[in-house]
Amino acid sequence: MKFKKPNNFYHTIPSDTIMLKRQRNMRKYFIVSVVAILCYVNSLSGDFVHDDLPAIVYNNDVLGTASIADLMVNDFWGVRMKLKESHKSYRPLTTLTFRLNKYFFGIDSAFWFHVVNVFLHGLSSILFTRICSRVARFKSNFSLIAGIFFAVHPIHTESVSGIVGRAELLGCTFFSLSFLFYHGQILKIWIVYLRKKNSITIRNHRFSDPDGQSLWLSIILGGLAMLAKESGLTVFIVNLIYDFYRNWSTLKKTVQDVRWSNESYRFAKRTFSVSVSMTILLLARISLLQGSLPRFSQQDNPAAFHSSLQTRILTFFYLSSFNLWLLICPSTLSHDWQMGSIPLILSFRDSRNLLTIVTISAIFGLIYKILCELELRRHPPIVLGFILLVLPFILPASNLLVTVGFVIAERILFIPSMGFCILVIYGVQLLYENMKKLRRIIKVSGCILVIVFCMKTLTRNQDWLTRESLLRSGLKVLPNNAKLHYNYANFLRDTLNLNQAKMHYKKALQLWPSYASAWNNLGTLIDDDIGTQEQHFLSAIKFSHQHINAHFNLGQLYRKTNKTLIAVRMFEKCIRIDKNFIPAYLGLSKIQTGISSGILLRKALELNKKSTIVRLEYADWLYANRLYIEAMKHYKLGIFQDESFQASFIV
Repeated sequence: MKFKKPNNFYHTIPSDTIMLKRQRNMRKYFIVSVVAILCYVNSLSGDFVHDDLPAIVYNNDVLGTASIADLMVNDFWGVRMKLKESHKSYRPLTTLTFRLNKYFFGIDSAFWFHVVNVFLHGLSSILFTRICSRVARFKSNFSLIAGIFFAVHPIHTESVSGIVGRAELLGCTFFSLSFLFYHGQILKIWIVYLRKKNSITIRNHRFSDPDGQSLWLSIILGGLAMLAKESGLTVFIVNLIYDFYRNWSTLKKTVQDVRWSNESYRFAKRTFSVSVSMTILLLARISLLQGSLPRFSQQDNPAAFHSSLQTRILTFFYLSSFNLWLLICPSTLSHDWQMGSIPLILSFRDSRNLLTIVTISAIFGLIYKILCELELRRHPPIVLGFILLVLPFILPASNLLVTVGFVIAERILFIPSMGFCILVIYGVQLLYENMKKLRRIIKVSGCILVIVFCMKTLTRNQDWLTRESLLRSGLKVLPNNAKLHYNYANFLRDTLNLNQAKMHYKKALQLWPSYASAWNNLGTLIDDDIGTQEQHFLSAIKFSHQHINAHFNLGQLYRKTNKTLIAVRMFEKCIRIDKNFIPAYLGLSKIQTGISSGILLRKALELNKKSTIVRLEYADWLYANRLYIEAMKHYKLGIFQDESFQASFIV
């Protein structure tokens, strides 16, 4: 029996129309990608700065000294997930791309790391443009404008110019692909060329039925989004909510008739598949926490540690509103918003609560608008924009559900900015269509806004070029940020500008008196007053009982002043804090004599067999104890490890 195709299974469209439409789309995507790349060309010469250093330059998972198996059980910073010191940020896919970057191009220069970031930003911009065109159903010109607006928005500079921002870029790329696959906008058509003179036959997979390959590809891509950045998991919720909105009429009719329709049955199947997959991924992610949550300090997120519930709630709501304000007006940007950057809101009389009230009113206004038009579904972009703006931010990063280790982080707004751009450009589209007299003003204003955003992005890229320029720009914007003063003091210390370093350490302590690391580092710069130096180290220990460097520095000070017993206690305390802390073993070896000293040095060498300094110390001890053959063995190993070791041995 011959199968009879439904009337809508195949339909014929003139080939010229199809080809013209494809050419327009390709031109649109090309323009968006070029704009996205040009906005970040001046970031390609940047160095490794800020979090790039611990996450890439000093990360064994990136350098290749750790195995791929280790990469899969370590956090983003190369620390075992099961350890209490772990940050619990699990992004193995992002770390793997860093490792591949290093493997193919080395790590002497950050150029190729930046190239990959800029490429991913261009790709994300193209995918966002397709979302606007195919799912939000913008008119062609306005989907192009939305793509350009997204590509040039200055809030993205931290994600693109800062190399570790690749987590956001990769997460957004897989997030967008998952969303497009789910809603049938990647495998939407199979073009079959038939032997017809002026036509192309198209097999159409309808939006409401992504139950085949598209659905499972969407789930796989959603999992990859989560492995790139934790917030990528929210794509499953976004897909389900928007699918529910698009199928509301069918689902309502099913409930009223108490009878399954084909559409509602397929929706239930999709919901079940996505929900089960998301649950499995979420449980797997929770299991990686190894029964412990990430440990944050008061300086990371002051509001989370405040004793007053009122203060915590008011501050968290204000911070969420402030994130929205940064999307609207990205004039004040900084790579670090901790420690005094945004004072806590202690009462309802604080004028900043007005921003919170406006934000909450706008959110409830959008919700009311969506519910009122749920039956008619006249404005899908409002629903899609609202979902993309709120869910990827509220669930993982707002502090309202889960405590996070930051106050403000511009990079986490990369995915939510898609929703913001959709809402803004759709509003512009409505104005343009309904108010013809304002069209010229809208065009001119839009051009000015894009140019201003481009200039802000290009300028902000310059701030990310070097460690010094980044810290200077941060202090210019947030002069009351104690952490920025501390980090800038560290930079000045490293460049031997010691007097300026002392000044900024003192400024950090003035702004944040309990800043243990600032007390410790300032103490290391005071070498003419032993009493003051001791007090600084003691102050660091007072505010942070487990501050290992302060204990070690105090032990070194006591050793040099012949307070041997107290020095031993300090070094032993270091080992109790961290049994792998090599400097403490070396410090004890200088106090102990005979075989005890050798045992300590051998233990230090076992902890780090690649350390030339430790091997030299152990070889010297062997030589002094007339174990010449063993000593020469370690001297030779040291020569092969490091040429500078050979030079020091000859001298």
